[in-house]
Amino acid sequence: MNEPLPSLKKLPRTARTVRSGTQDDMVYAHIFEAILEQRLAPGTKLSEEALGEIFGVSRTIIRRALSRLGHEGVVLLRPNRGAVVASPSVEQARQVFFARRLVEKAITELAVEHATAEQLAGLRQMVSDERDSFARGDRGAGIRLSGEFHLQLAVAAKNAPLISFQRSLVSLTSLIIAQYESGNRSHCSYDEHNRLIDAIEARDAKLAVQQMMHHMDHIDSKLNLDED
Repeated sequence: MNEPLPSLKKLPRTARTVRSGTQDDMVYAHIFEAILEQRLAPGTKLSEEALGEIFGVSRTIIRRALSRLGHEGVVLLRPNRGAVVASPSVEQARQVFFARRLVEKAITELAVEHATAEQLAGLRQMVSDERDSFARGDRGAGIRLSGEFHLQLAVAAKNAPLISFQRSLVSLTSLIIAQYESGNRSHCSYDEHNRLIDAIEARDAKLAVQQMMHHMDHIDSKLNLDED
């Protein structure tokens, strides 16, 4: 297996939001973003000792961060064998996308009701950054920004349980795309994101949900989930 763990030394984009938090938060943010950017592939072994050396923290702190990621389903905690990045099966992938469609529908409807002009402007900037990332060939950053777009949309929906659930679903989706995407194209269209923002800004819930479901169809169409 390749040795991807040193890539975790890259400072995560969300680090500025956790600098005042605990060391657990910082380690969690690094690993979470590495999964979103697909710098940590499904099945990658997450050695507590190696991670402790990379981050300069104790194995206890690493263990707590991995436990948090395990609760979200993106890390598999194996007794006496250590942790690995999850490798969702075809059936698990289908279940994740089914659940995500339900969650995205609820989030979209709530965002139509609650999203502020400032939040919508922030989402538009995120879409612009996503487009720029793909344009310069930084696919990892583009994929991460695409996922973060959906996380920020959940924040705009103002429902804490949905935000928590969406974090798990978005990171699992990144792992599923890494395993099952056909070709090497962007899985999350920035044009579709912009049309979704337009519908939310117009406070048109029916159109916004239609745009989101079309968007999810587009992501799903790029995955090869045949049993073979």
